[in-house]
Amino acid sequence: MGKSMVIVNPVSANGRTGRNWPNIAGELKKDGLQFDAQITSKSGEATLLAQTALQKGYQTIIAVGGDGTLNEVVNGFFDSENSRLINPEARLGLISSGTGRDFIKTINYSEDIKDVCRILARSQVRTIDIGKVSYQNSEGQRASRYFINVAGMGMDGETVDRVNRTTKVFGGKVSFLWGTVATLVQYRNRELTLEIDGITRYHGEATMVAVANGQYFGGGMRIAPEAKLDSGIFDIIIVDNMAKPDIIVNLHRIYRGTHLTHPKVYLMRGKDVRATSNQRVLLNVDGEQPGVLNAEFELFPRKLQLIC
Repeated sequence: MGKSMVIVNPVSANGRTGRNWPNIAGELKKDGLQFDAQITSKSGEATLLAQTALQKGYQTIIAVGGDGTLNEVVNGFFDSENSRLINPEARLGLISSGTGRDFIKTINYSEDIKDVCRILARSQVRTIDIGKVSYQNSEGQRASRYFINVAGMGMDGETVDRVNRTTKVFGGKVSFLWGTVATLVQYRNRELTLEIDGITRYHGEATMVAVANGQYFGGGMRIAPEAKLDSGIFDIIIVDNMAKPDIIVNLHRIYRGTHLTHPKVYLMRGKDVRATSNQRVLLNVDGEQPGVLNAEFELFPRKLQLIC
């Protein structure tokens, strides 16, 4: 499989990743994996490190960290000048060591480091879809980034912003559950218009919308239980103007993935989504909060080789 580059975010999982890295490196070596490693020192650096490694001829890039680190590494697979893959044959590996660990739930990936290192050494790949979102960043300029799991808007954007500004010391589920409830206290539904594949499919006061490639977000909420990483289409989940008491009563259904039968929850599908609003609506992109609407979401079918 050629030489691998391992990109480690030491501050993920409240610093546990950095403390565990020597043990992880030892397990990778035990399984015969030849690799170099680089440690990130600031937000966004994993993207540049992945780009540079691929340009130098590394065939496999392994992200060690949380869902945010994974997102940065995924973005590093693409040439920032022309939005093409730097190396279409390159493979993405993952050692999930963050707070939410949402992406690995969709692929039924083990949290045991020994199991994961054996999977990486075996190097069997699955070609998956990748999403791209264009949006307005904090400086008011248009920006874009790729996502591997779930992007959303509304209450989940506000929740991610709150959780990322506070501690995640209590782990993914508790941190995001606290963030959801704390956000809910002051959150007001936002007026949104959604165009899906060029047709206006929704206009109303939305609680939240998820544009999903994977199934889970928010520390274990199974927001898109029918989504598949290689389906060639987004699952778009709309929670329509749900009252606060109704949200609280139905939170357990979102964790279990049984919420799609609720009369205020809609499932739509499409490859291109345009979301607009006259209000300030925050985005969630793979657990990060990069900006606000208006936004366009585009699916790239079978775009990236994932070791799983």
